Parts: sequence; structure tokens; C-alpha cells
Amino acid sequence: MAMLEVKDLEVYYGVIQAIKGVSFQVNKGEVIALIGANGAGKTTILHTITGLLSPKKGSVMFEGTDITKVPAHKIVSMGMAHVPEGRRVFADLSVYENLKMGAYTRKDKAEIEESLKQIYERFPRLEERKNQMAGTLSGGEQQMLAMGRALMSRPQIILMDEPSMGLSPILVNEIFNIIESVSKSGTTVLLVEQNAKKALSIADRAYVLETGNIVMEGKAKDLLEDDSIKKAYLGE
Repeated sequence: MAMLEVKDLEVYYGVIQAIKGVSFQVNKGEVIALIGANGAGKTTILHTITGLLSPKKGSVMFEGTDITKVPAHKIVSMGMAHVPEGRRVFADLSVYENLKMGAYTRKDKAEIEESLKQIYERFPRLEERKNQMAGTLSGGEQQMLAMGRALMSRPQIILMDEPSMGLSPILVNEIFNIIESVSKSGTTVLLVEQNAKKALSIADRAYVLETGNIVMEGKAKDLLEDDSIKKAYLGE
């Protein structure tokens, strides 16, 4: 059984259909990439999975449970975390306070402190800046904070929306190394990313989205070699 199964999803903004019957699945332990041009519907899919949008048709199953109509905050406590596009850190709170917000569904204080220690080990820069206001961090540091905050909920699956957006090439490499290490530590990853080359280089499988439809799917390494993908998304 797939950990996450999206089936025949249709999503509208008013009368405009953004998602047109999309189906895909994510198995435990995989890194799955959703790639496509701006406006293809990638973010809409993540928002629907995490309960921020309601589909007109279709279903979202998580660990065998239908979560299509479950509110967003309950989905977090079921083991799903979302790193939104544009990072969305709490600018007027410190790095430490932002991270603690990520653990709001958890009750055991000792376990929360242990998670905090692990986040600081994975993101040493966050420990260095733990008392700094999140709004004063650089873009790369804010991205690390958004990822750290999501990991504080101890998710089984983490959904990441454009984690490399607006970052320098060096920081992009760093963020993707972190995503790989998150995956290796046992967290399943669903990655939405415009940097198709980077996404395909770390993913197991990928789905290509065009104007609300999945037009291609397969092993990430095969898609990296596909001529039509190279031309459309890899700039080759």
C-alpha cells in the first residue's frame, strides 16, 4: 500500500479548473519529484493534499486513511508536514520560537528537546542564530528554518514547495544535500521544484505536470535522459 495516494483529483479556483484528474502515489521511503512550469498546478496539489484547499472531485489517502476532508491542523498530527513556497517563517519570532511552533502537536517535552537537538545538529547555523528574529535571517537560513520547523513535528512524510527558490547556486546545493539526508534518515519526501535538474538528481521517481495534468511519469534517472524533458525543463 502506498503511503500517500492521490486519485482523480480535480481542483477549481472559481470556474477555472486548476487540476484536471491527477493521480499519483508516494511509497514509504521514496523521494518523489513533481516538476513542471510555473502555473502547472504543483502548489495547488500540495495545498489540496495538506487540507488547505478542497477538491471538487477525487481523494487523498494517507496511510490508508481518507484525508480529503480532514482539516489541515489534524493532518499535521497524523504525520504530514508542509514546507510552503516562500518559506513563511514567523518573522517576529526568534529561530528557537519558530522551531518550537513546529512541535505544537506534540506533548512530551523531553522528546521535543531531543528533536531540537537533532535539528541543531542538522542545521548548525540555526543553533548559532537561535535567539535571532527569523525575519532578519538570509533567504537560505529562512529556508533551513522552514525545513527545521516542519521536521519538529516528526513527520512520516514532508512536502516541500520550491525549496531552492531565490537561493544562490551554493545554497541550492546545500538545501538539496539536506533533503537527501532527511530522506536517508527515514522521512518520505514529496518535492515540488522548478529546478527540474536538481529535483530529478535526488528523486527516485517523478511526475511531470502540465496545465493541471500529469503528462509523464517514471524513474527520475530515466526522465533526466529523456529528450523532451531535457528540452522543456533542463535547458538542454
